[in-house]
Amino acid sequence: MTPARSRALAAATLTALLVTAAPTAPAHAAPDPPHIVGDHTVPVYSYADAVRESVQVETPTDADGDGARDRVMVDLVRPREAAQAGVRVPVIMDASPYYHCCGRGNESERKTYDANGVIAKAPLFYDNWFVPRGYAFAAVDLSGTARATGCEDVGGRAEVAGAKAVVDWLNGRARGFTLDGEPVTASWSTGRVGMIGKSWDGSVANGVAATGVRGLATIVPISAISSWYDYQRYRGLLRASDYPAYLHRVVNGRPAEACAAVLARLRAESAEDTGDYNAYWAERDYRRSVGQVRASVLVAHGVNDLNVTTGQFARWWDALADRQVPRMLWLYQAGHEDPFDVRRAEWVATLHRWFDYWLQGLPNGVMREPRATLETAPGVWTEQRDWPAPGTRNVPVSLGAGDGTTGTLGGPGARPGVVRAYTDESLTEPQVVTEPTTARAGRLVFLSGALTAPLRISGTPSVRLRIRVDRPTTALSARLVDYGIAERIQYRNSEGVRTLTTESCWGESTEADDACYRDTAEITAVTDHGVLTRGWLDAAHHRSLRFTSPLRPDRWYTVTLPLNAYDAVLPAGHVLGLVLAQSDPGFTEIDDRDATVRVDLGRSTLTLPVTGPATLPPVTGVPDVVTAPDPSADRLAPPDNRQLPDRS
Repeated sequence: MTPARSRALAAATLTALLVTAAPTAPAHAAPDPPHIVGDHTVPVYSYADAVRESVQVETPTDADGDGARDRVMVDLVRPREAAQAGVRVPVIMDASPYYHCCGRGNESERKTYDANGVIAKAPLFYDNWFVPRGYAFAAVDLSGTARATGCEDVGGRAEVAGAKAVVDWLNGRARGFTLDGEPVTASWSTGRVGMIGKSWDGSVANGVAATGVRGLATIVPISAISSWYDYQRYRGLLRASDYPAYLHRVVNGRPAEACAAVLARLRAESAEDTGDYNAYWAERDYRRSVGQVRASVLVAHGVNDLNVTTGQFARWWDALADRQVPRMLWLYQAGHEDPFDVRRAEWVATLHRWFDYWLQGLPNGVMREPRATLETAPGVWTEQRDWPAPGTRNVPVSLGAGDGTTGTLGGPGARPGVVRAYTDESLTEPQVVTEPTTARAGRLVFLSGALTAPLRISGTPSVRLRIRVDRPTTALSARLVDYGIAERIQYRNSEGVRTLTTESCWGESTEADDACYRDTAEITAVTDHGVLTRGWLDAAHHRSLRFTSPLRPDRWYTVTLPLNAYDAVLPAGHVLGLVLAQSDPGFTEIDDRDATVRVDLGRSTLTLPVTGPATLPPVTGVPDVVTAPDPSADRLAPPDNRQLPDRS
C-alpha cells in the first residue's frame, strides 16, 4: 500500500468512527466557534500558521539548590486564527523527561527548534491532530531535563510540582517568562487542561492529578506508574540495584555536579539495603492521594506489560472507582505499548471524543458508553460495562485435594496434610514454566485437569501459602500459566509490536513536523503455553512492606503473594498451572540465599477472580500437558533486569 493510499484509508476510517460514535448535540445558546460543529470539533485552523512559542514556567521548588526557583520549559503550538478572533482554547499537555535524551513514540521523535530557540517540531501526533481542531498542545520538559532548570528527582516532589506549575500558569496562578526573560501569561487559554503520556509521562499525569490542582480536567495515563515503589521494588525485592540513580542519570539534562546532591539523596533515601517502603516511596506513591483527584481518567495499559506491570493501573483504577472518579479503560494484549501502535484509528477517535467532552464541553455521549474496551485475543476486541468483568468473584482454589466445589490445582502427592519442598535454584522463566510434569528442584508446579469449558480470569489473583523456610528470608515468585496451543502475542524488549514499511498520517503537517507515522502490527506466534501473570515477594516482608520480619526455621508462616492483574479467557481443553519458585533472575536482582521452602498444600490456596463456572477439573494421574522450551522468553527483560519506564 502506498503512503498516500494509507493516509486516505486512515482518514476515511477515522471519519466513519467519529460520525457513527457521536450523537447529535443540542443547540447552543450562543454561536459556536468555527472549530465546533454539533457535538465534535473539526479541523478549521491552519497548523502551518499556528503560534509556536517556548515559555519558561517558574515552579515552587529549588531542586538544584542554586537559590533560584526552578523553571520548566513549555513548548507550545496553538491556533493563530483562534487567538486573533479572541477564541480561547483548552490545552493538551505531555510533560516528559524524554524529549532530549530518548525521544517519544515508536519512532523516538525528539523536539527540534528554530534559530531563535522556539519549538519547530513536537513529537507525536497530538499537535498535528488537535491544534487545527481548536486545542493548544504543550510539550513540557520536566525539572532537570532538556532545557529545564532544577534536577530530576524521579517521581518526586520537584518532578510533580514542575508539571503542576504549568497547569497553574495556564490558569493565571504561576509566573511564565519568554526566552528573553519577559513576563508572559496564557490569556489565550480557557484554563482547562488534559494531560496525556505513555510510561513516565503518564506517571507524571497521575502524580499531578493526585495534587487536586484546579484546571486539570482529565488525564490519559498510558502504561503508567501509580506507585514508584511498586515499579522499582517488587514487594521488598529489588528490581535492579541503584535503579533510582540509573533513571536519574539517563534523563538528566544538567551538568552532573549541579544535581550531585539530588543523586546522593536518591541513593541514600530509597532504602536499597532493606527494600522497605519508607517516606521516600510514600512521596512517590500517588495512590495515597487519590482522594484529591478532580480530573477524569482514561487509562490505557497492556495486560502483558513486563515493564510497568499491570498492578500499577489496577490498583489506581480500583482506588478511582472507590471514589467514583469518572473513568474509562483500554486493555490490550500487547506489552509496554501505546494504543496508537495497537489499534490506531479507533484510539485516535476515542481520544478525540474524550477531549471534546472533557476539554471542550461537548455533549457527545462518550461517558454513556461501556467503560472498558478490551482486546481478549490478538486482534479480537470487545466492550464491557466495567472492569473487572461484571459478575467477577474471587474463588479459592486449593493446592491440595479440594472438595470438588471450587476446584483443585494438583500434582504428584497433592493431598491435604502433604508438605512439598523446593530449593532456590535461580531458574530462568523458561526453566520454571516448561515441562511442568517433570520434577525440578527449584520449583513446584500445580496443574488443573483439562478445562471442560472456557475459564474467564478478570482482575488480580493471589496465592496464600503456608510455608516454613530454613533461612531468615528468601525470594518467592509465582506464575499463572496457560498450557495449551494458541496464538499469542510475542514480546521484544517488553513490547509486542513490529514496525511496518507503510505509514499513515494523523493531522496536518509542516516541513519541520509531519503527521505521518510508520504503521505497526502485533507480533504473534502459535505456542503451546503462555505465562499469564506473575508475582514476587521478599518473604521477610510478609507482615509489612515498611519493615522486615526475619523468618525462624522452626516456625510455619502464612504469606500472601499478590499476582499482577490480568484479563484472559482460557479455552476449553487448556490446563491452568500455578508455578512457584524463588529467585527470579529475569525480573529481580538475583539474591541467591540457597533457601529451602516447605509448603503445606492443605493450607495453601490460589485465589482466582473469575466469572461464570469456577470449577476446575481435578487431576487424574499425570496431566496431559505437552510443552517445549521457548528460547525467546529469555528476552523478557534486559540482562541487568533494569528498564526505563519507556523505550529509549
